[in-house]
Amino acid sequence: MSATMGRRALVTGIHGFTGRYMVAELERHGYEVSGIGSAPGTEHGYHQVDLSNVQALREVLAELRPQVVIHLAALAFVGHGNADDFYKVNLIGTRNLLEATASSVETPECVLLASSANVYGNTSEGALDEGTLPAPANDYAVSKLAMEYMASLWRDKLPLVITRPFNYTGVGQAGNFLIPKIVDHFRRRAEVIELGNLDVWRDFSDVRTVVHLYRHLVERLQAIGGTFNISSGVTYSLREVVAMCEELTGHRIELRVNPAFVRANEVRTLSGDNSRARGLLGEWDAVPLRETLRWMLA
Repeated sequence: MSATMGRRALVTGIHGFTGRYMVAELERHGYEVSGIGSAPGTEHGYHQVDLSNVQALREVLAELRPQVVIHLAALAFVGHGNADDFYKVNLIGTRNLLEATASSVETPECVLLASSANVYGNTSEGALDEGTLPAPANDYAVSKLAMEYMASLWRDKLPLVITRPFNYTGVGQAGNFLIPKIVDHFRRRAEVIELGNLDVWRDFSDVRTVVHLYRHLVERLQAIGGTFNISSGVTYSLREVVAMCEELTGHRIELRVNPAFVRANEVRTLSGDNSRARGLLGEWDAVPLRETLRWMLA
């Protein structure tokens, strides 16, 4: 029998893009998964709880007594119009969850907080490791870095693990993100696509690889107290991503650079050094970007 069979896990943001894959990953490995989210839902194990409601969070944690908490609930689209919302959800919402978790009768074995590689900003180039000086360049990134600093106040009360995922994608990601936008144009066989800088190289992972690594981190007690980059360590330019889609679909598309999408002083190459995670977890079989694109295009 698996050591995780029947282990109780709570996933926040269970209806989100990552949350749905996280649940599937945990259930596949024998976990009893419950989830919370802000929208109504009727599925087994789901609780509608807003992260602004500390008392409701306390009640759910008292009822579920999770051994693992994976906190994915966040406002993640950088272009979201209201800056205040980033801080209400990503910072204050996380603080409320930690407060409620710390006051539980039964302390979880691990609490994983999903931060973001956006905390590194756009000024450091090359393969960034966890020691790279943060330089957040937008309210989303600032809210995530503030969340990390706030969480450090709870390290003596809770077994925390912080992840900093670089870009990742997959079926079901919102169309306002870059890869889904490109895929959508090919699925519709559009003649033209407007993008920003085409010759910048970025690190892309598959959501299925990301949730696989999250599960492994919560299962390793040695991860407690650590901060880990989640990345592929391989970079592709947007021009290369488009070329892969052309090859996979047989459809040619005209590339146009829209000045409105071009960021000034954008670093040419940005990837995640994931050697800390590999040192703890060993080597893993990451889904290659070509296979992710093939899956999304299908």
